[in-house]
Amino acid sequence: MKKTRKSKKPGTNTQEYSAETKLIWGKSFTPKWDYSHHVVPPLSSSSTFRMTSTKRGAQGFVEFAHHVDDLVVQSKAPIYIYDRLGEPNKDLLEENLAVAEQADCAVTFATGMAAVSALCGILLGSGSEVVAHKMLYGCTFSLFKNWLPRYRVKVAWVDFNDAKALERAISPNTRLLYFETPVNPTMELIDIKRVVEVARKSNLHRSRAHQIFTAVDNTFATPFCQRPRELGIDFVVESLTKGLCGFGTDMGGVVAGPAWSYDQLLMYRKDFGGVLSAKSAWPILVYGLPSLAVRFRQQMNTAQRVAEMLERDKRIEVVNYPGLDSFNQRTLAREQMKDFEGGFAPGTLLYFVPKGKTAAERHRKADRLVNYIAANSYTMTLAVSLGNIRTLIEHPASMTHSSIPPEEQLKRGIDPGGIRLSIGLERAEDILLDLRTALEQLD
Repeated sequence: MKKTRKSKKPGTNTQEYSAETKLIWGKSFTPKWDYSHHVVPPLSSSSTFRMTSTKRGAQGFVEFAHHVDDLVVQSKAPIYIYDRLGEPNKDLLEENLAVAEQADCAVTFATGMAAVSALCGILLGSGSEVVAHKMLYGCTFSLFKNWLPRYRVKVAWVDFNDAKALERAISPNTRLLYFETPVNPTMELIDIKRVVEVARKSNLHRSRAHQIFTAVDNTFATPFCQRPRELGIDFVVESLTKGLCGFGTDMGGVVAGPAWSYDQLLMYRKDFGGVLSAKSAWPILVYGLPSLAVRFRQQMNTAQRVAEMLERDKRIEVVNYPGLDSFNQRTLAREQMKDFEGGFAPGTLLYFVPKGKTAAERHRKADRLVNYIAANSYTMTLAVSLGNIRTLIEHPASMTHSSIPPEEQLKRGIDPGGIRLSIGLERAEDILLDLRTALEQLD
């Protein structure tokens, strides 16, 4: 008798499928929402949810943020109460983001900075310390410099590529090692495995209550180009607004990490606000995350061509892009910046500086170039943000990193003439045409 293959419910064994397919389908079937008759999940538009009885309402409050509590009996599906606690679109997106980041859980927030703040909120308290890389995104720098000290949280700044200096910066009160890689805006890379090893060695002599955690802002790379959790990092934070959304339409942020952090992050979000709206979660779930791989492949191809053209131009002093042979951390880039199939994935951003004998001259040339592009370019827009399907150019020293004093910018690696370019989906030849025309303004 011919044996027939036993049928199974689609999506019940996702280990058989590629990571890129999982960006589109996620778990496919989930108790977060019974949408088995919808190809695309519906958009939730209710801020509050009807209860059929006080008993059901009470059970919903008991279950909220008790996912790792064995004493609580969980319902087959979530009992939704109020948008600030949770709703279907956010929950579905969080499941898919956890898969993409290779994390046990993911919790979304209204913005990337809300996500960074939440991470600090669950890990730090009065008297604790953070060791941060010397260069961070301007708003993260401001949070660490201006606001954490108000809560008696000390921040030590150090070069994370100097392992001995990093070890010396750690004190008995250190609870968090925080950095970006690639670093915004210079594209410097941090050796993730080395930082993990420094934390591991320090934790050998610490009690469980005083462990040091590691966190990476993975916004520049996205999980398509780099998955820090696979390299031993505890927490990944990302701005959903950037590459994960991809279309410049919605703001959001996410913290992805170990299972034990899930309930704490949910409670922090409930009590401090900063909730991602359903109307922002839905486009990222339906359009952004599923299209990440195909968008980034083309954008990286174009970024490589743009970087090579700029590197050949006699008017440009330096070009930082991990895909260039001249990139001084190319070996490290090839080791940790990999797509889901293990291929080299150098990302979609680059940083370049016009030639000039002085910092002031380089600054003037950067202004001239960027302003010309803002007024005349068809394929490039002067705007902050990144990871967009449209190519965006900006001057970090006077824009995204302006909260860092000019003298501090120089010490931390930002050149006054530095320009950040986020490559979009335009045809490469068209971007190159506009760039060549703009560069003529530097003659």
